[in-house]
Amino acid sequence: MGVINEPGPDVRLIHRGEAGTDGWYVPPVIFEVKDPRHPLMQKELFGPVLTVIAARSFSHAIEIANASDFALTGAVYSRSPLHLREARQSFRVGNLYLNRPCTGAQVGRQPFGGFKMSGAGTKAGGPGYLLNFAEMRVCTENTMRRGFTPEIL
Repeated sequence: MGVINEPGPDVRLIHRGEAGTDGWYVPPVIFEVKDPRHPLMQKELFGPVLTVIAARSFSHAIEIANASDFALTGAVYSRSPLHLREARQSFRVGNLYLNRPCTGAQVGRQPFGGFKMSGAGTKAGGPGYLLNFAEMRVCTENTMRRGFTPEIL
């Protein structure tokens, strides 16, 4: 599937911008999709590509967001305290930003990391960061001794 030129039958091109002429540029595009599992909603796109999908309700929007294979960062803008509480409880991402830009984790002060295909938890700054450099090991011993075994020198 060519994301820019051949988006597929379940996708509608909403906008294609103009590309620069003196260099290698990709024009910005906006696509509308219907299915949250569509590749445009599941792939990391490194370019001026925006994919939008209509949600029936705020809860449905959270359900759509959680259907992603990635879960690094999410953001919610809302004046509704109920929506913000629902986002806190249900939006499963490593860093959740409410009513503020969705970038800017402060290394050393704020953990940064994601779930699913976005990583395996806390990155630099989190309390569990050093565990990334350790191998967990468990050693158990049965301390219930039966009989007597003298120390041999």
